[in-house]
Amino acid sequence: MTTRILSIGTAVPSARLRQDQVRDLFAGQPGANRLTQRLIGAAFNASAIETRHTVLEDLAAAAAATALPAVEAADDERMPTVTDTGDLLAPSTGARNDAYIRLAPPLFAEAARKALSAASVDAADVTHVVTVSCTGMFAPGPDYRLVRDLGLPTTVARSHLGFMGCAAAVPALRTAFQICAAHPDAVVLVVCGELCSLHVRTPADHDEIVSASVFADGAAAAVVSADASRVTGPSFELDRFATVLTDEGEKDMAWTIGDSGFEMILSAEVPRIIGREIRGAVDSFLGDEGVDTWAVHPGGRSVLDRVESGLDLPADALTVSRGILRDYGNMSSATILFILGALLAGDLDDGERVATLAFGPGLTLEAARLTFRREAA
Repeated sequence: MTTRILSIGTAVPSARLRQDQVRDLFAGQPGANRLTQRLIGAAFNASAIETRHTVLEDLAAAAAATALPAVEAADDERMPTVTDTGDLLAPSTGARNDAYIRLAPPLFAEAARKALSAASVDAADVTHVVTVSCTGMFAPGPDYRLVRDLGLPTTVARSHLGFMGCAAAVPALRTAFQICAAHPDAVVLVVCGELCSLHVRTPADHDEIVSASVFADGAAAAVVSADASRVTGPSFELDRFATVLTDEGEKDMAWTIGDSGFEMILSAEVPRIIGREIRGAVDSFLGDEGVDTWAVHPGGRSVLDRVESGLDLPADALTVSRGILRDYGNMSSATILFILGALLAGDLDDGERVATLAFGPGLTLEAARLTFRREAA
């Protein structure tokens, strides 16, 4: 019995941020001294990101306005984040979470519908739902809303992985793999959705500046099943999974809840820790087995650089990861599915072995070994 990713669907909000414009918006905030402005410029310019997406339309409008004219007033269905002069506001955590409750479910549903359509799977065939998010909380949550919004059977078994950060898509796929091992006829819908921009704040210190320069909004879904009759096109076989905790990093990457939104702790040590430990972590996972293709979560450009150098990879090994970072930024848990989706739609050869790596709070490495199949066996 072989469990496979049958399809992947992705979705992003319509509002797009150009990296140079949002850089200038943040650098121009009241109270930003010359040092802060230099740090903002350096972080944004070195990010290797060109565009990102956000649910905050007023933020996108302010960033796009060269002279920061008055921004259209937000209506009752939106969380105002920018004044009419382009100054960032500081909504409460409750206001940010209320916006998540309104704005996240439609994005989850859009990605899920695309994945189901690509796999030629009817909503009525879904037996399990696994949702992932770390940028908002409510109950009944995204898993419940998917049942209602997609018209899934009310008997669908639901699980939600919350607050696991950027690496959480891999444990979600592992959960789907385990479900299929226990229920060979299962059809599992995995959906990751993150609205990172809801927690934007005026960048003042290193962590806030780095967060402001890389994080974005997006959702991605995968249909997973061990039912061979459901394979209709290219797929990924799920071979095995691994989790590795690094020897250090617990205080260097963390995600906590503050009074004015969720707060990211992301020290400059994170890329260095990854660079020091990636070889041992990957060797313990893969052993002597070769890898043809790499799918690495782009926590940032420096993370990809450290993985590339730490594993002695060729210069083009992380091209897809760098492309997703360039066009979408870091969408936390959804990002690795964007990368796998691009690979699934690409020109991989049948039988190529794909190593999937994602990094989360802890510092934690979540890994998966996949095999690409061009068509049904």
